[in-house]
This record gives sequence, C-alpha cells and structure tokens, in this order.
Amino acid sequence: MLVGTSTADDAAAYRLDDGQAIIQTVDFITPIVDDPFEFGRIAAANSLSDVYAMGGRPLFALNIVCFPSRQVALEVLGEILRGGVDAAREAGIEIVGGHSVEDSEPKYGLIVTGIAPADQVITNAGAQVGDVLFLTKPLGSGILTTAMKKNRVSDTTVSEVIRVMRTLNKSAAEALAGIEVHAMTDVTGFGLLGHLLEMMHGARKTARLQVGSIPILPEVVELAAEKVYPGGASRNRKRTEDHVQWSAAIEEALRVAINDPQTSGGLLIAVPAADAEGLRERLEQAGTLAAARIGEVVEPDERSIYVET
Repeated sequence: MLVGTSTADDAAAYRLDDGQAIIQTVDFITPIVDDPFEFGRIAAANSLSDVYAMGGRPLFALNIVCFPSRQVALEVLGEILRGGVDAAREAGIEIVGGHSVEDSEPKYGLIVTGIAPADQVITNAGAQVGDVLFLTKPLGSGILTTAMKKNRVSDTTVSEVIRVMRTLNKSAAEALAGIEVHAMTDVTGFGLLGHLLEMMHGARKTARLQVGSIPILPEVVELAAEKVYPGGASRNRKRTEDHVQWSAAIEEALRVAINDPQTSGGLLIAVPAADAEGLRERLEQAGTLAAARIGEVVEPDERSIYVET
C-alpha cells in the first residue's frame, strides 16, 4: 500500500508488480442543482477528480446510486446516469456497472479506478519550502448553490458555477506532464483553507497566501456579506481558524468565501519555483478555468497558513 489512511489523501494507491500503482476512490453527493443530467455530470466529475489529484489516469468506474424510486420517476434517475456517462466518456473511460439502493433522497457518484507509475503517485504531503501554490478553478460553488435555492443568483452566474462544477480536472492534470509536482489535492468539501491545511500538516510546513490572487466566482463575496452561505462554510471556518493568521484588512465575507465547501473544485498544486512560470503557461494553454498563482510554501511557523493582502 503506497497511500492509505496515514494522510488525508484523496484516494488509495496500491503498488502492482510491474511498477504501476492502482489508484481507487469513491465519492457521491446529494443534488446541488435542479437539472438531473447536470447533477449526474457534476457528481461524476467530482468523483473523477480524486484520481487526477494523485497524478493518475482513470481506467473505469462503477456507479453508486441512492434513489427514491417510489416518489420520483425513474426517468429522472436515467438522466442522472446519463450525466455520469457523459463525464466518464470525456475522461476516456466507461462506467461498467454499479449498485443502487432505495433511499429517501437521491445520491449519486462513482467508484473510480485509475493507474499511475508507482514512483509518480502524487500525495498531498510532499510540499517543500520554496514551492509555489497554484489553483485551477475559482472558488464559490458552495455559496452559489446555497443561494440558488433561495433564488438569489443571476442566471449568468448560475450558468457559470454549473460550468465550473461540471468541468473535469483532466486538462489541468495533463498539463502537469514533465513538471515536478511535490504535492497536490483537489479542493472539495473542506474548502481551500481546509485542504491547504491538510497539505501543510502533511508536509510540516507553512503556507502564505495572497488573497487578491485567489480566483472567486461572481457574486460570492457579496452573498457571503449578506450571510448567504452553507453550514459547511461555518464548520470549515471553525476547523481552520486556530491554524490561520489573517491580515487585519481582509473582510469577513472574504474569509467565509475562502472556507466555502466546494463541489468538483480545482486542483491545488505545489511545484518548485523554477517550474512555476512553465506550469502557468501550460495551464493557460490547456484552457483550465484558472491558472492562479495564489501563494508559496515557507518554513514552518507558529501558524500553518498566513492569508495576506
């Protein structure tokens, strides 16, 4: 076992006899958008992300489904599954089966099996002093999907957050070929600061973030200022707060936004400073939703994360 439960990594990795490693993960979520096809697509993208975050290439997947078939038409389930297939085919894989149970609320995701050279599996614990931190998608999906339930978001922003969540991290992962990556994870339920905190704890280092460099979706900070955000943002804030030093000038709404739980978020990547400009160019050429240089890794300090203006 190369990667198990000793760190807070995205998936398990198991060494095979031929120098390859099998990567496996499971993830499923409740509906966050009304359209069942888009829900299926987003859930599948979210599941696939864990393999990309460890430097792997997906091989195949299995469905995991909970569905209230006595209350909701099976055609809805068909659309959810169709969305999952759409994402899987973009990833270049097939969904080859799965399992379903009757439940009071729909839930959907994938068990994904991937592969990578055993000596190239990337964990979230290898960041080194001097590394530059990159983020490949903007933040704010948790706040925006919460606001969507209250009809507090413009149609333009609704379309944009769905586009962000349904986008695979495939192109970002492929852009890393030939780049020395010391650590990587994807930003999901624990928010940017929560996943960065895991990365810094694993490496026993400290991160310094430049808040103005962190990409955030439209309307997010304004909604957070109006206290429209999910409970997960508050829980994340409570979990990270003792480990974070904020610049006094950073407003409360922005602090909430950086703790916002994400669905199908971007990759958080730590690379040597010498590779930073090359990675930025590659990410931009690959058309990733962000190619944001958001901070750096420094010697361990009193706090694990410093968020600066």
